[in-house]
Amino acid sequence: MSTAAHAIFPAPPIGHAAPSSALRDALPVIDLAALGDATRHTPLHTRLAHIARDIGFFYLEGHGIDTAQIERLQAISRRFFELPPQAKERIAIRNSRHFRGYTGVGGEITRLRPDLREQIDFGEELPAIDESPDTPAWWGLQGPNQWPGELPELQREILAWQEAARQVAKRLLQAFLVALEQPATALDALVAPPHNNRLKIIHYPSQEHGCPDQGVGAHKDGGLLTLLLQDKVGGLQVLTPQGWLDVPPRENAFVVNIGEMLELATNGYLRANEHRVVSPRSGASRYSIAYFFSPSLHAQEVPLLDLPPHLARLARGPESDPHNPLFTHIGTNALKGRLRSHLDVAQRYYPALAPRR
Repeated sequence: MSTAAHAIFPAPPIGHAAPSSALRDALPVIDLAALGDATRHTPLHTRLAHIARDIGFFYLEGHGIDTAQIERLQAISRRFFELPPQAKERIAIRNSRHFRGYTGVGGEITRLRPDLREQIDFGEELPAIDESPDTPAWWGLQGPNQWPGELPELQREILAWQEAARQVAKRLLQAFLVALEQPATALDALVAPPHNNRLKIIHYPSQEHGCPDQGVGAHKDGGLLTLLLQDKVGGLQVLTPQGWLDVPPRENAFVVNIGEMLELATNGYLRANEHRVVSPRSGASRYSIAYFFSPSLHAQEVPLLDLPPHLARLARGPESDPHNPLFTHIGTNALKGRLRSHLDVAQRYYPALAPRR
């Protein structure tokens, strides 16, 4: 996970001080349905590009996913976290070289500190790539998921959500391309099957006052676009020049943010922004579902879009932390992020590449 945003804004220490009232409820809303025909540029496309460049976060409505499907996924996600610890541990992420499965509280690392959340990571349900001495390590990211035998219906809902979210994300990516005066199909090859998208269902347990409250530490996302579904408990914050901005839940709306790979493809015209989650208090729990729309491993490299001159002048180049550099090679960049976040998987399956503690 990149720390590059500190080059733009110094991050205040994590805590519960609320942003000023002028910043509250400030994220803009985009209606995907109102963007209409993906081949025709409209004033809404211009607004979309400005929002993504200025803050990199917005609410997305008009996505077309049925409310009943959202409610089913949220309900079964809670049921998973209610399973006995031994049931969750049977599908622990440390058992998967593909970085799929359950991680307990404190098991994922952001900026060298444990995140106070439990989660289960899913990817596209694909066969593993046969290993040989010449197989690049990053091919280990492709493979099957782990599924809890105690909750067989979870697999059906997760696979259905992956398909629905993929369609929304692709429509939104095409809208961004039109906003940047590119063909809507300009990045189709980058997201063609076999897909490499990820999904997390996440539970943030409450933390007592005076205890650490890093639900997830400040970071940028590494893919193209992230679609986050929140429950009714807040905690997500976005970094702005004025400080941390709360992103309160909005019913049945996604919170969308730009990933580092889309920042690379636009030479920094679109910006991946830093965000974090502060743990809930007062006995509350927070649940969220994050879908990471990412380039296919088979695409190899992130292409650089040929922006028109009036946009290219505003493209400042992608931010890159020298301690956590960005790579245009898709597999190398994706594996780097997983190794840093899941040290148990790194040390078991990728010992030569595992970061030092």
